Amino acid sequence: MNAQPAEEPIIDGAVADETVAVGGPAAEQWAHVRAVAPEVAATIDRYLARLGAFLAPASVEAADSALRILARWLIHDAGITSIAAVRRDDIEDFKVWLAHKPSPRGGTISPNTYRQRLRTVRSFFERIIEWDWPAAPARNPVINGDIPKKPDPLPRFLDDRDAAKFMAAARASHDPRDRLAVELLARTGMRAGELVRLDADAVVQIGGNHWLRIPLGKLRNDRYVPLHPQLVQLLGEWTAANLNDIRAHRRLVADRRGPLNRHSLARIVHRVGRAAGLPDVHPHRLRHTLGTQAINRGMRLAAIAALLGHQKLEMTLIYARIANRVVADEYAAVSAKIDALYDQQQHTQLPADYETTGMARLRREAHARMLGNGLCTRPAELDCRMDSACETCAYFRTGPQFLPILTRQRDHARERGQTERAELFDGLIQRAETDTEGD
Repeated sequence: MNAQPAEEPIIDGAVADETVAVGGPAAEQWAHVRAVAPEVAATIDRYLARLGAFLAPASVEAADSALRILARWLIHDAGITSIAAVRRDDIEDFKVWLAHKPSPRGGTISPNTYRQRLRTVRSFFERIIEWDWPAAPARNPVINGDIPKKPDPLPRFLDDRDAAKFMAAARASHDPRDRLAVELLARTGMRAGELVRLDADAVVQIGGNHWLRIPLGKLRNDRYVPLHPQLVQLLGEWTAANLNDIRAHRRLVADRRGPLNRHSLARIVHRVGRAAGLPDVHPHRLRHTLGTQAINRGMRLAAIAALLGHQKLEMTLIYARIANRVVADEYAAVSAKIDALYDQQQHTQLPADYETTGMARLRREAHARMLGNGLCTRPAELDCRMDSACETCAYFRTGPQFLPILTRQRDHARERGQTERAELFDGLIQRAETDTEGD
């Protein structure tokens, strides 16, 4: 499935959004800014070029969009043609205007978009002041208090029933690109920008397993994710059918229509969602769905972080919070099995699939015991001289009132073959019983 061409790479035809579309509205708006306020345009152009040295392309594109909005407001609403002339009261007016700016989807821009654009503008002023640019104002007109606190909603995801309906609709599509795009998002947890930038040779085989190399993304970390066998087969069929287009565009998801871009990917997901009766599905929602599915099925947080490309475990912990929201659904799903267990009059052999992943892990880790400041995970078959340190201490005292506890501890040791520990509790029980006789 390696479709890497021998020629030099050509310009990527995928367009993340209209802000970078050559000849689109953004280009026309920048041309107007350069004509009316060349100093503003020159400062921002220079700044964006600097950002390209240490930020991912998508981050530079987002900065381009936010600063273009600022530049147009400075010219048309504030009558300012120099970045150095921006003052604190100008930013107060800009904040009000930005909060009421119409959104392409209707209404005003979202709180998160508002926050991100203000952060970008503040970073712009902060950096050019720190870099001692002549075009910079004397102080940053955007203060930290201008930035609203980051909203902390739980990511939206598809529950198991809706996820199954969504995938069934994708597989029923007559367009192979629709199914491939959805399967890639749902089975790898990629971001939309990562998928559209997949290189022609992104699929690699290591030993007997296939992996997908996901390119430099939001957090600037290339990573490899394992490919499901069905996805390997699907990619093989896709590559065989579109080899020439893949080579020409140097993108894995490319056909006669050209390489996939963010807009077409969003349309695919929305179209499949409508077919499944789920009209409000977007690519990132499939990423959240995979994270939720993984944690609800016992996958370790560290493994989920590696799969999704999280640099900090705090980013992955949001899926643990999501899991708490589906406790009721999970409880309903196992209630029948719990009822069956309680209805057993005597011990019987339960079906092999009765034991869930979580149950199996609990069984394997049943020897873990809570300590004052953590857990002891010593395997049950191993004795430990420190296991009953308190009971062997010269200051330890016991009595007949503790016989039930001592007996349970002795039986626990016997069940696990811990001979020395069992003998210790036998001695303590004997002393306690002697004290009872003395009474």
